[in-house]
Amino acid sequence: MTNTILSFLLMLAAAPMAMAQQPAPATTQQPIVLRPGNMQVQAKSPANRPDRAPVYPGGEQALGLFFLQNINYPEAARAKQVSGTVLVTATVNADGTVSNPVVAQSLSPECDAEALRVVPLLTGWQPAMRRGRPLSVLIQLPVPFGGAGEMRVEQNRRQPLNQQKR
Repeated sequence: MTNTILSFLLMLAAAPMAMAQQPAPATTQQPIVLRPGNMQVQAKSPANRPDRAPVYPGGEQALGLFFLQNINYPEAARAKQVSGTVLVTATVNADGTVSNPVVAQSLSPECDAEALRVVPLLTGWQPAMRRGRPLSVLIQLPVPFGGAGEMRVEQNRRQPLNQQKR
């Protein structure tokens, strides 16, 4: 009887150690995307995570208008009918300027060079804030080329049901 109780106690004591040696199941964690409406203050958040994301004056519409007015569509890209977006990562500094642009997703060498020329011209950003202080953060900007930023709306040519001939 004592052997049975002793072996039972040994099994109970060894069970947590056996469980601790098994590898944890692998989970793929999606990156966190910081957006102005998707941020909240955390009591113990990392030192480099802003409480408020940087904002371009006038929002996305003003940013699109800036690109429309300042991008010179390269002739080589026009001849090849290249269209799409160049994804550029850059730093919005604490003073609202943009620095260190790098092409994260290329479209063509000509379009990449033009995107790298235009992105540092974006000034006047409201910088990211962390506990009331401006903070430099890395952002991603899609720079449109060749009508990639245009929205097309198709119109329905059918008449409403109440106006159709019967």
